[in-house]
Amino acid sequence: MVLTPNLLYNNSWSFYYSMSSTSIPRQVYPLASLNPYQGNRTIKVRLTAKGPMRHYNNTRGEGYVFSVELTDDDGTQIQATMFNTAARKFFEVLDLGKVYYISSGYLKRANKTYNRVDNYYEMTSNENSQVEEAVNEPVLIPETKFNFVPIDQLGQYLHKKELIDVIGFVQHVSSSMSIRRKVDNEIVPKRDITIADDTMKSVIVSLWGPLATGIGNKLLDMFDALPIVAIKSLRVSGFGGITLSTITNTIIDINPNSPESHKLKTWYGSEGSTTKFEYVGSTFKTWLINDAPSMYSDRVGLDYITNNPSLGEAKPVYYTTRACMSFIKTNQPMYYHACKTCNKKLTNNVGSGYSCEMCKTTQTDSNLRYVVSAKFSDTNGEAWMSLFADEAETIIGCSAAELDNMKSKDDGCAYQTQLKKATWVPHVYHLMVAPQEYNNDKRQRITVKIVSPVDYAAESKFLLDDLSSTQS
Repeated sequence: MVLTPNLLYNNSWSFYYSMSSTSIPRQVYPLASLNPYQGNRTIKVRLTAKGPMRHYNNTRGEGYVFSVELTDDDGTQIQATMFNTAARKFFEVLDLGKVYYISSGYLKRANKTYNRVDNYYEMTSNENSQVEEAVNEPVLIPETKFNFVPIDQLGQYLHKKELIDVIGFVQHVSSSMSIRRKVDNEIVPKRDITIADDTMKSVIVSLWGPLATGIGNKLLDMFDALPIVAIKSLRVSGFGGITLSTITNTIIDINPNSPESHKLKTWYGSEGSTTKFEYVGSTFKTWLINDAPSMYSDRVGLDYITNNPSLGEAKPVYYTTRACMSFIKTNQPMYYHACKTCNKKLTNNVGSGYSCEMCKTTQTDSNLRYVVSAKFSDTNGEAWMSLFADEAETIIGCSAAELDNMKSKDDGCAYQTQLKKATWVPHVYHLMVAPQEYNNDKRQRITVKIVSPVDYAAESKFLLDDLSSTQS
Protein backbone atom coordinates (compact mmCIF):
# COMPACT_ATOMS: atom_id res chain seq x y z
CA MET A 1 0.00 0.00 0.00
CA VAL A 2 1.39 3.38 -1.03
CA LEU A 3 0.33 6.54 0.79
CA THR A 4 0.09 9.95 -0.86
CA PRO A 5 1.47 12.68 1.40
CA ASN A 6 -0.82 15.43 2.62
CA LEU A 7 0.02 19.00 1.64
CA LEU A 8 2.49 20.54 4.06
CA TYR A 9 2.73 24.20 4.87
CA ASN A 10 6.13 25.59 5.91
CA ASN A 11 6.73 24.13 9.37
CA SER A 12 3.82 21.69 9.61
CA TRP A 13 4.52 17.97 9.71
CA SER A 14 2.64 14.69 9.78
CA PHE A 15 3.27 11.03 10.48
CA TYR A 16 2.47 8.38 7.86
CA TYR A 17 1.79 4.96 9.34
CA SER A 18 1.69 1.68 7.45
CA MET A 19 2.37 -1.90 8.45
CA SER A 20 3.22 -2.77 4.83
CA SER A 21 6.56 -4.50 4.30
CA THR A 22 6.91 -2.91 0.85
CA SER A 23 9.85 -0.54 0.79
CA ILE A 24 8.93 2.83 -0.73
CA PRO A 25 11.81 4.67 -2.43
CA ARG A 26 12.27 8.06 -0.86
CA GLN A 27 14.90 10.60 0.01
CA VAL A 28 15.71 10.60 3.72
CA TYR A 29 17.06 13.70 5.45
CA PRO A 30 19.17 13.73 8.64
CA LEU A 31 17.63 15.21 11.79
CA ALA A 32 20.43 17.77 11.96
CA SER A 33 19.21 19.34 8.70
CA LEU A 34 15.62 20.03 9.86
CA ASN A 35 14.34 23.53 10.62
CA PRO A 36 10.85 25.12 10.96
CA TYR A 37 10.99 26.82 7.55
CA GLN A 38 11.20 23.74 5.32
CA GLY A 39 8.57 21.97 3.33
CA ASN A 40 7.98 18.22 3.46
CA ARG A 41 11.03 16.23 4.57
CA THR A 42 11.24 12.52 5.36
CA ILE A 43 13.34 11.20 8.23
CA LYS A 44 14.15 7.63 9.23
CA VAL A 45 14.48 7.21 12.98
CA ARG A 46 14.51 4.65 15.76
CA LEU A 47 12.18 5.11 18.75
CA THR A 48 14.83 5.15 21.50
CA ALA A 49 12.71 6.41 24.40
CA LYS A 50 8.98 6.43 25.11
CA GLY A 51 7.29 8.14 28.03
CA PRO A 52 4.03 6.99 29.65
CA MET A 53 0.61 8.31 28.64
CA ARG A 54 -0.22 11.24 30.92
CA HIS A 55 -3.53 12.98 31.60
CA TYR A 56 -3.33 16.77 31.96
CA ASN A 57 -5.79 19.43 33.10
CA ASN A 58 -4.81 23.10 32.79
CA THR A 59 -6.27 26.48 31.78
CA ARG A 60 -6.49 25.35 28.14
CA GLY A 61 -8.53 22.30 29.02
CA GLU A 62 -7.73 18.65 29.60
CA GLY A 63 -6.42 15.82 27.49
CA TYR A 64 -3.72 13.23 27.04
CA VAL A 65 -0.09 13.52 26.05
CA PHE A 66 3.05 11.43 25.74
CA SER A 67 6.51 12.05 24.34
CA VAL A 68 9.07 9.97 22.47
CA GLU A 69 12.74 10.39 21.63
CA LEU A 70 13.83 9.65 18.07
CA THR A 71 17.37 8.88 16.87
CA ASP A 72 18.67 8.75 13.29
CA ASP A 73 21.69 6.86 11.93
CA ASP A 74 24.00 9.82 12.66
CA GLY A 75 23.14 9.51 16.35
CA THR A 76 21.24 12.83 16.32
CA GLN A 77 18.16 12.89 18.56
CA ILE A 78 14.92 14.87 18.72
CA GLN A 79 11.88 14.75 21.01
CA ALA A 80 8.38 14.39 19.56
CA THR A 81 5.23 15.03 21.61
CA MET A 82 1.74 13.74 20.78
CA PHE A 83 -1.49 15.15 22.17
CA ASN A 84 -5.06 13.86 22.55
CA THR A 85 -6.23 12.05 19.36
CA ALA A 86 -2.68 11.48 18.16
CA ALA A 87 -1.63 10.31 21.62
CA ARG A 88 -4.46 7.78 21.89
CA LYS A 89 -3.92 6.64 18.29
CA PHE A 90 -0.20 6.03 18.45
CA PHE A 91 0.61 5.16 22.04
CA GLU A 92 0.04 1.42 21.48
CA VAL A 93 1.37 1.54 17.91
CA LEU A 94 4.78 3.09 18.57
CA ASP A 95 7.08 0.43 19.99
CA LEU A 96 10.39 1.08 21.69
CA GLY A 97 13.35 0.04 19.54
CA LYS A 98 11.51 -0.06 16.20
CA VAL A 99 12.39 2.12 13.20
CA TYR A 100 9.91 4.43 11.48
CA TYR A 101 9.71 6.81 8.53
CA ILE A 102 8.34 10.21 9.52
CA SER A 103 7.48 12.78 6.90
CA SER A 104 8.65 16.24 7.94
CA GLY A 105 7.23 17.63 11.19
CA TYR A 106 5.93 20.67 13.02
CA LEU A 107 9.07 22.05 14.62
CA LYS A 108 9.53 24.60 17.36
CA ARG A 109 12.29 25.62 19.71
CA ALA A 110 12.81 23.01 22.45
CA ASN A 111 11.66 23.83 25.96
CA LYS A 112 14.63 22.66 28.02
CA THR A 113 12.57 22.63 31.22
CA TYR A 114 10.85 19.46 29.98
CA ASN A 115 13.16 18.34 27.17
CA ARG A 116 16.65 17.02 27.84
CA VAL A 117 17.39 15.89 24.27
CA ASP A 118 20.41 17.56 22.73
CA ASN A 119 18.56 19.33 19.90
CA TYR A 120 17.62 22.98 19.42
CA TYR A 121 14.18 21.91 18.11
CA GLU A 122 11.40 19.55 19.16
CA MET A 123 8.38 18.11 17.29
CA THR A 124 4.65 18.24 18.01
CA SER A 125 2.00 16.07 16.33
CA ASN A 126 -1.73 16.53 15.64
CA GLU A 127 -4.83 14.44 14.90
CA ASN A 128 -3.80 13.91 11.24
CA SER A 129 -0.43 12.41 12.11
CA GLN A 130 0.57 9.04 10.64
CA VAL A 131 3.74 6.94 10.68
CA GLU A 132 5.15 4.11 8.60
CA GLU A 133 7.24 1.37 10.14
CA ALA A 134 10.45 0.47 8.32
CA VAL A 135 10.32 -3.33 8.08
CA ASN A 136 12.52 -5.87 6.29
CA GLU A 137 15.25 -3.28 5.87
CA PRO A 138 18.84 -3.21 7.13
CA VAL A 139 18.95 -0.91 10.15
CA LEU A 140 22.06 0.86 11.40
CA ILE A 141 20.31 3.31 13.73
CA PRO A 142 21.66 3.10 17.31
CA GLU A 143 19.70 1.99 20.35
CA THR A 144 18.78 4.25 23.29
CA LYS A 145 21.73 6.46 24.19
CA PHE A 146 22.72 6.90 27.85
CA ASN A 147 25.13 9.35 29.40
CA PHE A 148 25.73 7.72 32.77
CA VAL A 149 26.76 9.74 35.82
CA PRO A 150 28.64 7.75 38.51
CA ILE A 151 26.66 7.75 41.75
CA ASP A 152 29.49 9.41 43.70
CA GLN A 153 29.30 12.39 41.31
CA LEU A 154 25.56 13.10 41.68
CA GLY A 155 26.19 16.03 44.00
CA GLN A 156 27.34 18.13 41.04
CA TYR A 157 23.75 18.16 39.78
CA LEU A 158 22.01 19.07 43.04
CA HIS A 159 19.61 22.05 42.70
CA LYS A 160 20.10 22.10 38.92
CA LYS A 161 17.44 21.53 36.27
CA GLU A 162 19.67 19.17 34.28
CA LEU A 163 18.44 15.57 34.05
CA ILE A 164 20.88 12.70 34.43
CA ASP A 165 21.23 8.98 33.60
CA VAL A 166 22.50 6.33 36.03
CA ILE A 167 23.24 2.62 36.02
CA GLY A 168 23.48 0.38 39.06
CA PHE A 169 22.41 -2.90 40.58
CA VAL A 170 19.28 -2.94 42.72
CA GLN A 171 19.96 -3.34 46.46
CA HIS A 172 16.44 -2.79 47.78
CA VAL A 173 12.87 -2.43 46.51
CA SER A 174 10.21 -0.97 48.81
CA SER A 175 6.51 -1.73 48.68
CA SER A 176 4.30 0.64 46.70
CA MET A 177 2.60 3.52 48.50
CA SER A 178 0.06 6.18 47.51
CA ILE A 179 0.99 9.87 47.64
CA ARG A 180 -1.42 12.78 47.28
CA ARG A 181 0.15 15.30 44.89
CA LYS A 182 -0.05 18.89 46.15
CA VAL A 183 -0.33 20.41 42.66
CA ASP A 184 -3.65 18.82 41.68
CA ASN A 185 -4.59 16.77 44.79
CA GLU A 186 -4.36 13.61 42.69
CA ILE A 187 -3.24 10.36 44.34
CA VAL A 188 -0.30 8.75 42.53
CA PRO A 189 1.63 5.54 43.29
CA LYS A 190 5.24 5.79 44.47
CA ARG A 191 7.94 3.21 45.13
CA ASP A 192 11.56 3.64 46.24
CA ILE A 193 14.43 1.49 45.02
CA THR A 194 18.05 1.68 46.17
CA ILE A 195 20.77 1.18 43.57
CA ALA A 196 24.57 1.08 43.88
CA ASP A 197 27.52 1.07 41.49
CA ASP A 198 31.28 0.43 41.46
CA THR A 199 32.02 3.80 43.12
CA MET A 200 30.87 1.99 46.29
CA LYS A 201 28.03 4.49 46.71
CA SER A 202 24.28 3.93 46.78
CA VAL A 203 21.32 6.22 46.14
CA ILE A 204 17.53 6.06 46.48
CA VAL A 205 15.51 6.37 43.26
CA SER A 206 11.82 7.24 43.65
CA LEU A 207 9.60 5.68 40.97
CA TRP A 208 6.36 7.57 40.34
CA GLY A 209 3.12 6.70 38.58
CA PRO A 210 3.11 3.75 36.14
CA LEU A 211 6.82 3.14 36.75
CA ALA A 212 6.08 2.42 40.44
CA THR A 213 3.41 -0.17 39.65
CA GLY A 214 4.81 -1.57 36.38
CA ILE A 215 8.62 -1.67 36.43
CA GLY A 216 8.52 -1.45 40.25
CA ASN A 217 6.51 -4.69 40.58
CA LYS A 218 8.81 -6.40 38.11
CA LEU A 219 11.92 -5.37 40.08
CA LEU A 220 10.29 -6.56 43.30
CA ASP A 221 9.65 -10.00 41.77
CA MET A 222 13.22 -10.37 40.45
CA PHE A 223 14.99 -8.63 43.35
CA ASP A 224 16.77 -11.81 44.53
CA ALA A 225 18.53 -12.05 41.16
CA LEU A 226 20.24 -8.67 41.80
CA PRO A 227 19.05 -6.97 38.57
CA ILE A 228 20.97 -4.12 36.96
CA VAL A 229 18.97 -1.08 35.85
CA ALA A 230 19.93 1.65 33.40
CA ILE A 231 17.73 4.68 34.01
CA LYS A 232 17.44 7.63 31.62
CA SER A 233 16.19 11.11 32.61
CA LEU A 234 16.17 11.48 36.39
CA ARG A 235 15.93 14.58 38.55
CA VAL A 236 18.44 15.07 41.36
CA SER A 237 17.09 16.49 44.61
CA GLY A 238 18.46 17.22 48.06
CA PHE A 239 15.59 15.55 49.94
CA GLY A 240 17.17 13.64 52.81
CA GLY A 241 20.63 14.16 51.33
CA ILE A 242 20.73 13.22 47.66
CA THR A 243 17.92 11.32 45.98
CA LEU A 244 16.80 10.71 42.41
CA SER A 245 13.26 10.92 41.08
CA THR A 246 11.63 9.79 37.85
CA ILE A 247 9.68 12.11 35.53
CA THR A 248 7.09 11.33 32.86
CA ASN A 249 9.80 10.69 30.23
CA THR A 250 12.04 8.49 32.39
CA ILE A 251 13.11 5.22 30.75
CA ILE A 252 14.21 2.17 32.78
CA ASP A 253 16.05 -0.69 31.07
CA ILE A 254 16.41 -3.85 33.18
CA ASN A 255 19.59 -5.90 32.67
CA PRO A 256 20.64 -4.01 29.52
CA ASN A 257 23.01 -5.68 27.07
CA SER A 258 25.63 -2.94 27.24
CA PRO A 259 29.36 -2.63 28.07
CA GLU A 260 28.52 -0.65 31.24
CA SER A 261 26.17 -3.37 32.44
CA HIS A 262 28.67 -6.16 31.76
CA LYS A 263 31.44 -4.18 33.50
CA LEU A 264 29.26 -3.64 36.59
CA LYS A 265 28.26 -7.30 36.70
CA THR A 266 31.91 -8.40 36.45
CA TRP A 267 32.97 -5.96 39.17
CA TYR A 268 30.25 -7.17 41.54
CA GLY A 269 31.23 -10.79 40.97
CA SER A 270 34.90 -10.10 41.75
CA GLU A 271 34.72 -7.64 44.68
CA GLY A 272 31.36 -5.82 44.86
CA SER A 273 29.56 -8.60 46.72
CA THR A 274 31.78 -8.03 49.78
CA THR A 275 31.84 -4.22 49.56
CA LYS A 276 30.21 -2.02 52.18
CA PHE A 277 28.29 0.66 50.29
CA GLU A 278 27.89 4.20 51.61
CA TYR A 279 24.85 6.35 50.92
CA VAL A 280 25.91 9.14 48.56
CA GLY A 281 24.18 11.83 50.61
CA SER A 282 26.26 11.15 53.73
CA THR A 283 29.18 13.34 52.70
CA PHE A 284 30.07 16.12 50.30
CA LYS A 285 33.82 15.43 50.23
CA THR A 286 33.61 13.54 46.94
CA TRP A 287 31.98 16.57 45.31
CA LEU A 288 35.14 18.70 45.48
CA ILE A 289 36.07 17.91 41.90
CA ASN A 290 36.55 20.43 39.06
CA ASP A 291 34.95 23.25 41.07
CA ALA A 292 31.68 21.35 41.38
CA PRO A 293 29.04 22.67 43.82
CA SER A 294 30.06 21.53 47.30
CA MET A 295 29.87 22.33 51.00
CA TYR A 296 32.21 25.21 50.18
CA SER A 297 29.89 26.99 47.76
CA ASP A 298 27.15 29.47 48.75
CA ARG A 299 28.82 29.78 52.18
CA VAL A 300 27.21 32.32 54.52
CA GLY A 301 27.21 33.11 58.24
CA LEU A 302 24.11 32.48 60.31
CA ASP A 303 23.63 36.22 60.75
CA TYR A 304 23.14 36.60 56.98
CA ILE A 305 20.13 34.27 57.15
CA THR A 306 18.56 35.63 60.35
CA ASN A 307 19.05 39.28 59.29
CA ASN A 308 17.17 38.63 56.02
CA PRO A 309 13.78 37.25 57.10
CA SER A 310 12.42 37.41 53.54
CA LEU A 311 14.87 34.76 52.29
CA GLY A 312 13.07 31.81 50.75
CA GLU A 313 9.65 33.48 50.54
CA ALA A 314 9.26 32.92 46.78
CA LYS A 315 10.86 29.46 46.84
CA PRO A 316 13.29 27.63 49.16
CA VAL A 317 16.91 28.78 49.00
CA TYR A 318 20.00 26.81 49.96
CA TYR A 319 23.23 27.79 51.74
CA THR A 320 26.14 26.15 53.48
CA THR A 321 27.65 27.21 56.80
CA ARG A 322 30.07 26.02 59.45
CA ALA A 323 28.64 26.10 62.97
CA CYS A 324 28.22 24.25 66.27
CA MET A 325 25.07 23.10 68.00
CA SER A 326 25.15 25.34 71.07
CA PHE A 327 21.90 24.45 72.85
CA ILE A 328 19.30 21.68 72.69
CA LYS A 329 16.20 21.40 74.86
CA THR A 330 16.47 18.15 76.73
CA ASN A 331 12.75 17.98 77.54
CA GLN A 332 11.47 18.26 73.97
CA PRO A 333 10.05 15.24 72.11
CA MET A 334 13.04 14.29 69.93
CA TYR A 335 11.69 11.37 67.95
CA TYR A 336 8.51 9.72 66.77
CA HIS A 337 7.32 6.21 66.02
CA ALA A 338 7.70 5.79 62.25
CA CYS A 339 6.36 3.25 59.78
CA LYS A 340 9.09 0.84 58.67
CA THR A 341 7.90 1.11 55.07
CA CYS A 342 7.17 4.80 54.40
CA ASN A 343 8.67 6.48 57.54
CA LYS A 344 5.40 8.36 58.20
CA LYS A 345 4.29 8.92 61.78
CA LEU A 346 2.32 6.01 63.24
CA THR A 347 -0.84 6.18 65.34
CA ASN A 348 -1.00 4.23 68.61
CA ASN A 349 -3.67 1.56 68.52
CA VAL A 350 -5.92 0.90 71.49
CA GLY A 351 -4.27 -1.89 73.43
CA SER A 352 -1.07 -2.42 71.47
CA GLY A 353 0.54 -1.90 68.09
CA TYR A 354 0.45 0.95 65.61
CA SER A 355 -1.46 1.99 62.49
CA CYS A 356 -0.03 3.64 59.37
CA GLU A 357 -2.59 5.79 57.57
CA MET A 358 -0.36 6.05 54.50
CA CYS A 359 0.24 2.32 54.02
CA LYS A 360 -3.14 1.31 55.50
CA THR A 361 -1.41 -1.31 57.66
CA THR A 362 -1.25 -2.35 61.30
CA GLN A 363 2.20 -2.95 62.78
CA THR A 364 3.43 -4.45 66.01
CA ASP A 365 6.77 -2.63 65.90
CA SER A 366 8.12 0.70 64.66
CA ASN A 367 11.27 2.67 63.94
CA LEU A 368 12.17 5.68 66.04
CA ARG A 369 13.12 8.66 63.86
CA TYR A 370 14.55 11.96 65.01
CA VAL A 371 12.73 15.29 64.74
CA VAL A 372 14.77 17.88 66.65
CA SER A 373 14.94 21.65 67.10
CA ALA A 374 18.22 23.11 68.38
CA LYS A 375 20.16 26.37 68.51
CA PHE A 376 23.33 26.68 66.41
CA SER A 377 26.08 29.27 66.70
CA ASP A 378 28.99 30.46 64.59
CA THR A 379 31.40 33.41 64.85
CA ASN A 380 28.77 35.85 63.54
CA GLY A 381 25.47 34.85 65.10
CA GLU A 382 23.05 32.11 66.07
CA ALA A 383 19.87 30.55 64.75
CA TRP A 384 17.34 27.86 65.61
CA MET A 385 17.33 25.03 63.08
CA SER A 386 15.36 21.82 62.51
CA LEU A 387 16.96 18.40 62.03
CA PHE A 388 15.57 15.05 60.99
CA ALA A 389 16.59 11.39 60.86
CA ASP A 390 20.16 10.85 59.61
CA GLU A 391 21.24 14.48 60.07
CA ALA A 392 20.20 14.50 63.74
CA GLU A 393 21.82 11.11 64.29
CA THR A 394 25.12 12.42 62.88
CA ILE A 395 25.12 15.40 65.26
CA ILE A 396 23.84 13.64 68.38
CA GLY A 397 26.11 10.67 67.84
CA CYS A 398 23.66 7.81 68.31
CA SER A 399 20.39 6.52 66.88
CA ALA A 400 17.01 7.66 68.17
CA ALA A 401 16.41 4.17 69.61
CA GLU A 402 19.70 4.29 71.50
CA LEU A 403 18.93 7.76 72.89
CA ASP A 404 15.46 6.61 73.93
CA ASN A 405 17.03 3.67 75.77
CA MET A 406 19.33 6.08 77.66
CA LYS A 407 16.38 8.29 78.56
CA SER A 408 14.33 5.35 79.86
CA LYS A 409 16.93 4.50 82.49
CA ASP A 410 16.16 5.62 86.03
CA ASP A 411 18.62 8.49 86.43
CA GLY A 412 18.75 9.59 82.78
CA CYS A 413 22.40 10.51 83.31
CA ALA A 414 23.61 8.86 80.11
CA TYR A 415 20.90 10.71 78.15
CA GLN A 416 21.99 14.11 79.48
CA THR A 417 25.66 13.28 78.91
CA GLN A 418 25.07 12.23 75.29
CA LEU A 419 23.30 15.51 74.45
CA LYS A 420 25.97 17.54 76.23
CA LYS A 421 28.71 15.78 74.24
CA ALA A 422 26.93 16.76 71.01
CA THR A 423 27.13 20.50 71.71
CA TRP A 424 29.95 22.74 70.52
CA VAL A 425 31.18 20.19 67.98
CA PRO A 426 31.82 21.94 64.63
CA HIS A 427 30.19 20.60 61.47
CA VAL A 428 29.56 21.92 57.98
CA TYR A 429 25.85 22.17 57.14
CA HIS A 430 23.85 22.35 53.94
CA LEU A 431 20.71 24.34 54.83
CA MET A 432 17.32 24.97 53.29
CA VAL A 433 15.62 28.27 54.15
CA ALA A 434 11.86 28.47 53.59
CA PRO A 435 8.83 30.12 55.27
CA GLN A 436 6.70 28.26 57.81
CA GLU A 437 3.20 29.29 58.84
CA TYR A 438 2.35 28.91 62.53
CA ASN A 439 -0.89 30.29 64.06
CA ASN A 440 -1.39 32.43 60.91
CA ASP A 441 2.07 33.88 61.40
CA LYS A 442 4.64 33.25 58.66
CA ARG A 443 8.13 32.68 60.00
CA GLN A 444 11.50 31.77 58.57
CA ARG A 445 12.41 28.12 58.99
CA ILE A 446 15.95 26.77 58.62
CA THR A 447 16.26 23.03 58.00
CA VAL A 448 19.48 21.04 58.03
CA LYS A 449 19.52 18.93 54.87
CA ILE A 450 23.03 17.47 55.03
CA VAL A 451 25.70 17.32 57.74
CA SER A 452 29.38 16.82 57.00
CA PRO A 453 32.33 16.62 59.41
CA VAL A 454 34.79 19.48 59.07
CA ASP A 455 37.53 18.64 56.58
CA TYR A 456 40.17 20.94 58.03
CA ALA A 457 42.47 20.76 54.99
CA ALA A 458 39.64 21.71 52.62
CA GLU A 459 38.33 24.28 55.11
CA SER A 460 41.76 25.94 55.34
CA LYS A 461 42.00 26.10 51.54
CA PHE A 462 38.55 27.66 51.38
CA LEU A 463 39.47 30.32 53.95
CA LEU A 464 42.75 31.13 52.17
CA ASP A 465 41.00 31.42 48.80
CA ASP A 466 38.34 33.63 50.36
CA LEU A 467 40.99 35.85 51.95
CA SER A 468 42.90 36.12 48.67
CA SER A 469 39.77 37.10 46.73
CA THR A 470 38.96 39.77 49.36
CA GLN A 471 42.42 41.34 49.12
CA SER A 472 42.59 41.32 45.33
